[in-house]
Amino acid sequence: MHGLIETVLTQTRHPPEGVTRLSMGEEKQLRGGHAGKNKYAVACSIIGSIISILTGYDTGVMSGAMLFIKEDLKTNDTQVQVLAGILNVCALVGSLTAGRVSDWIGRRLTISLAACIFFAGSALMGLAPNFGMLLAGRCVAGVGVGYALMIAPVYAAEISSAQIRGSVTSLPEICISFGILVGYVANYLLAKLPLVYGWRAMLGLGALPSAALAVGVLAMPESPRWLVMQGRVEQALAVLRQVCDTAAEADMRLAEIKVAAGLDATGDAVAATNAPGSVGKGVWREMFLRPTPPVRRILVAAFGVHFFQHLTGIEAVVLYSPRIFKAAGIATRSEILAATVGVGVTKTVFILTAILLVDRVGRRPLYLSSLAGIVASLACLGVGLTVVERSAPHHSPAWAVVLSILTVFTFIASFSVGVGPITWAYSSEVYPLRLRAQGASVGVAINRVMNAGVSMTFVSLYKAVTIGGAFFLFAGLAAVAAAFFYFLCPETQGRPLEEIEEVFSRGWRARLRSPAAAVELPVSNVDGGGKPRP
Repeated sequence: MHGLIETVLTQTRHPPEGVTRLSMGEEKQLRGGHAGKNKYAVACSIIGSIISILTGYDTGVMSGAMLFIKEDLKTNDTQVQVLAGILNVCALVGSLTAGRVSDWIGRRLTISLAACIFFAGSALMGLAPNFGMLLAGRCVAGVGVGYALMIAPVYAAEISSAQIRGSVTSLPEICISFGILVGYVANYLLAKLPLVYGWRAMLGLGALPSAALAVGVLAMPESPRWLVMQGRVEQALAVLRQVCDTAAEADMRLAEIKVAAGLDATGDAVAATNAPGSVGKGVWREMFLRPTPPVRRILVAAFGVHFFQHLTGIEAVVLYSPRIFKAAGIATRSEILAATVGVGVTKTVFILTAILLVDRVGRRPLYLSSLAGIVASLACLGVGLTVVERSAPHHSPAWAVVLSILTVFTFIASFSVGVGPITWAYSSEVYPLRLRAQGASVGVAINRVMNAGVSMTFVSLYKAVTIGGAFFLFAGLAAVAAAFFYFLCPETQGRPLEEIEEVFSRGWRARLRSPAAAVELPVSNVDGGGKPRP
């Protein structure tokens, strides 16, 4: 039976003269509905996303290492806040340059460069004899974070098909979460070492996978969309035939990419409207000085999801979870570190759930339901921590302690099933091809600014308004984020990257007046053989 299907498919890709070729939808049906789910494309996306594990590890391991650094180096609260937040400040440098660099050297080499930067930062932190060198290593690692956060979802979006794009562009978030979990486990295991070696081993351990990834990523294929932008169409087609299920699908995707890149979509002799050497030039002007209405709406949506992601308080909960558990009544260092491992496990499990659902349910339902859970969890966490704080120095009510601990986990679960992964998936797929790399860079820069703002001010914030009050504030900001996403971020599920700009051609009022039209998937403007439809 399998041989018969393959024979029929071969005939439909190259039909005899006068015979109508099957559409991609019909071919997908004949295969059993698995078109677009190429395992090689998924594998490439996974390898490209491994760089995000290093980002997560650095965040997770620092939450526990700070307990030992403070004791060993005698740092004060201000130094702890700077050490926590400087990574994100320095990530600005990486994120703002990564887009231009990836347009210049390619997506694959940019991942390798990010791994090399991580290696240098981890080595500096692991060998740091004092706070100054530790801070310098954290800054270098921050540049690597900026590169990693920008390039991983962009590569995944450009190598995958529309059917699985939501899942694979969420992979960097699951990798970050897994890295955080590994960091928590490293804290727990390495805490048994002598104080002078423990935190250095925690921070320096990240150098080993960085070195392996820097070399290993060179075996991956380049992004076909970047190759087309460089005028290397034959190489792009070779990559597409690796990551597509059929040659016809590869030809169709190539035709769409060439049209989006401003190339002649007919024939093999293509003429670029923009020379390969000019790739990336004029992008800032188009984004910020003379944006078209669809581009303006895209920028508002993409930058907005990054702006609001950390205003939900996720960085405060992840980075300062040991302090939150201590405030809730968990006293010993071993108990605190064990509880933070539980946070990491919860985060990983629910991001995996999001990856399974995002291409079935859609971006909007997951994101909005996630925010509803976040608002409820933060409000309850605020109540619990307020009661615990006001009960001091007496024993806190058991219900308040349980509520505080439980809502940390429900908050992590709510964030991880929607706002966490969908922020990266959504923002990496909405940009037009010509703007994607540098637009993603700006989005990551905004994300890092907000991350740094929360992580560097949280201790001061909760001392000013109480720890419960800080989480009430985050709950209010999450409600604002829900309104923003509801009105300004349309659904992108199932759309080819080359058609997403069309989704933003109408404003939010028009979309709300006719919601069915807003999610209807248009017929592709090219047929299965890569030729424009009449």
